[in-house]
Amino acid sequence: MAGFFETIVFDFWATLSEMAPYLLFGFLIAGLLSVWINAGVVERHLGGAGFWQVFKAALFGVPLPLCSCGVIPVSMSLYKHGAGKGATVSFLLSTPQTGVDSILVTYSLMGPVFAIFRPVAALLTGLLGGTIINAIEKHEIISPQQHEEKCTDECCSQENKTSWFIRSMKHGFVTLPADIGRAMLIGILIAASISAIVPEDFFAGALGVSGGGIIAMLVMMVLGIPVYVCATASVPIAVVLIAKGLNPGAALVFLMTGPATNAATLSTLGSQLGWRTAIVYLLTVAGCALAGGIVLDAIFQGDLSSIHHAHGAMLPEWLKEASAVALLAILVFGIYVKMRTGSGAKPSGD
Repeated sequence: MAGFFETIVFDFWATLSEMAPYLLFGFLIAGLLSVWINAGVVERHLGGAGFWQVFKAALFGVPLPLCSCGVIPVSMSLYKHGAGKGATVSFLLSTPQTGVDSILVTYSLMGPVFAIFRPVAALLTGLLGGTIINAIEKHEIISPQQHEEKCTDECCSQENKTSWFIRSMKHGFVTLPADIGRAMLIGILIAASISAIVPEDFFAGALGVSGGGIIAMLVMMVLGIPVYVCATASVPIAVVLIAKGLNPGAALVFLMTGPATNAATLSTLGSQLGWRTAIVYLLTVAGCALAGGIVLDAIFQGDLSSIHHAHGAMLPEWLKEASAVALLAILVFGIYVKMRTGSGAKPSGD
């Protein structure tokens, strides 16, 4: 039993060390993005019901570190400020699947193919979903007076005089860790537990992933759609699943459906934008996840050597260890801040 727990602790620290330098850098970039590309800037570009608005919504959403729960109030704020349904859905689809922090963590743990493929898949998912919504839904025009009456959010306030540097650092190293800290640590712990419990090549035997992986993709979709997991925390889980025999395409399905869908997102969409929009949203995620999984399996063609901690050797051990200590301290402090305040800061995520 002692050996079992030692294995979990070892795998937990090894995973944390691999992702820590990249995640710390991601927090820095996320903090800067929160100041340079805030909700107010995004909202001014998303009015109307054209493809350009949908494209910009998806493009803005990909790097933003918002999880599937954190993106709900932001996307509803965009809609309230005059963004079209198509642009709102596009933003809601592309944003939670990835973010600058999760892209860097994906690169550190899964290599460049996954790190590039994930944001591209998120962008295309947003484009497809937003375009379909624009085609089937009527755009609601909000007058400037209505816009002013509805705009009561903090993003509309001009009273914040705090230095942009302080605001960005606070968001990157306090607000963001407060929102994702618990999910991140739980995700790494789950990954370490799976590594210790699940036998090698378990999924290859149980799901027959060597024979094309469609069954495995469907299983991962069924598991991923109802369960909430943030984009960054899902990465170490996916790495361990691949190590246990899951094909890369099925892992991608989990990485897309887990962060992008949950009960809160679907219920909010249904109540605010209509259940037809919610159904289109769900079908778009499912269809794009399957298509992306099939394409990714074709790219790898059985060579998984670039996935397993592909870039750990690029950094010195002392840097990874020091980064892990710093990251753990930041995440624990973020969890403490959220517990003390009862809510943390405004929604943000991976």
